Amino acid sequence: MTTPAELLGAEVKWEGAVVRAGVERFRHADGTEVTRDKVWHPGAVGIIALDDEHVWLTRQPREVIGASASLEIPAGKLDVPGEPPLETAKRELAEEIGKQAERWEELLVFYTSPGFSDERVWLYVATGLSDSPKLEGDEDERIEIVPWPLARLDDAIDACADSKSLIALLWLAARGDVASGRSGRP
Repeated sequence: MTTPAELLGAEVKWEGAVVRAGVERFRHADGTEVTRDKVWHPGAVGIIALDDEHVWLTRQPREVIGASASLEIPAGKLDVPGEPPLETAKRELAEEIGKQAERWEELLVFYTSPGFSDERVWLYVATGLSDSPKLEGDEDERIEIVPWPLARLDDAIDACADSKSLIALLWLAARGDVASGRSGRP
């Protein structure tokens, strides 16, 4: 395994409510120095919320990409200082779809776009769902709750353009124990 590049410095050139953007300078083991644009992000969680018949999804506008109704798993950013990702996931499940889960499993952690951002997503599977008082989310959110039939999982994959949600739905389809019509397809 190669040695990671040494961070020489960073300069934030812009800061907003969710992200900061700027440049970082690095030196590789062979002495080569490089500068990279970077977007710093606090990280996020995504939840595969399952019951016997549904995967619980949301539809919401994503104005930045011109989408009036993006189909996604429940998710949210790590925006409470010191809150562990699992606690964020539990809060987001209640905020977005008004559910709580008896069982939680951390599935994987991944970078969304490591060529320019340090955003990581913690993906969880939540089962044993029950209703929870719906917590207040962000005041400008417009979330439609979508209990998607597992038997139509392929349709959800086809309708989805969000990376974390596609990773989640493709993982779910690859499990092979849902009624998705994929007949063992990985």
